Amino acid sequence: MNRSARIFVAGGQTLIGAALLRRLRLLGYTRLVGEPPFEPNLCRAEDVEEFFASVRPEYVFLAAGLSGGIGLNWRQPADLMLDNLLVAANVIPACHRFGVTKLLYLGSSCSYPKHAPQPMAVESLLAGALEPTSEAYATAKLAGWKLCQAFRQQYGDCFITGIPANAFGPHDDFSSENGHVIPALMRRTYQATQDGDAVLTVWGSGTACREFIYADDLADACITVMRHYNGEMPINLGSGMVLTIAEVAKEIIDVVGFPGKLEFDRSQPDGMPWKALDSSALFRLGWRPKTPFRAALVSTYQWFLHHVLKEGNGHVRATISEALSDSAGGGGDCPRLSERLHQKSDSSFHRPGSSVGGSLRSA
Repeated sequence: MNRSARIFVAGGQTLIGAALLRRLRLLGYTRLVGEPPFEPNLCRAEDVEEFFASVRPEYVFLAAGLSGGIGLNWRQPADLMLDNLLVAANVIPACHRFGVTKLLYLGSSCSYPKHAPQPMAVESLLAGALEPTSEAYATAKLAGWKLCQAFRQQYGDCFITGIPANAFGPHDDFSSENGHVIPALMRRTYQATQDGDAVLTVWGSGTACREFIYADDLADACITVMRHYNGEMPINLGSGMVLTIAEVAKEIIDVVGFPGKLEFDRSQPDGMPWKALDSSALFRLGWRPKTPFRAALVSTYQWFLHHVLKEGNGHVRATISEALSDSAGGGGDCPRLSERLHQKSDSSFHRPGSSVGGSLRSA
């Protein structure tokens, strides 16, 4: 992937897509096509076709598709599934038709079976039942991977799939109702501090374990596998840092400066009890994360303060609730929903209970 190649980051306003654009620019890639606000509506086949015919990208990072936390997966599974299916069904075949040199499709760690052995290896995919709370979204992501595999088998296309750990950072969805654990909890902690609340309540028991990766580190991992990985099976994109939700909550409280008490609502779901990736294949490519966990939280919180609070709804999925509501009211018009969003916008692990102030790096 030379620095004059035409590169399209599909989903350039998403958490991972925005990080990829930042990293590619930093590395000197000068022909980034379809950057926001010029990205086509990926849910409309005719828009994708016109875009690919016009700009002829050589490398594609497919980081698009709606996503969210447990709450959004509970309330809007059909919207999440349909959006991701449409994106995959439009972009992946276009990559084939217009001769893209290489495609990296980004799946989801939700696609692993609920009771997969930990850390989760790619051999566990499709080997058991999914976590029910995210089954619809996960199924769509699995379909995207299998579609990439099908094009490899039938046509010999160099289409690969990466499965990221739980990513966080600038451009995330900080809504307390729909966001993933770190940005949603950051927003709620900020609000509790401003309101002078004595108690901050977090869903679940706090014992669930998750592997986290800072978005800029994940972008670097994506570029590494685009350059050096060509396997048919997906490759896990993890950091090796596993924390309990309780540990994460305490770190966020410290960063935000919330003076009150932390409590857990055990009547709410935890999701998968433990979710970490076996990223040994990635590490064998020579990649390691660089950003300390505390520094990543501080950077994310500073972005939240400046872009979400000062600019108002300035993050990528700030209007997700409004868009999904409009979609539901319009008979599930997923293309219109996606258009709204685009317009606005070695496997050793840290073990829970040890210090979380160090790097997002395997021991």
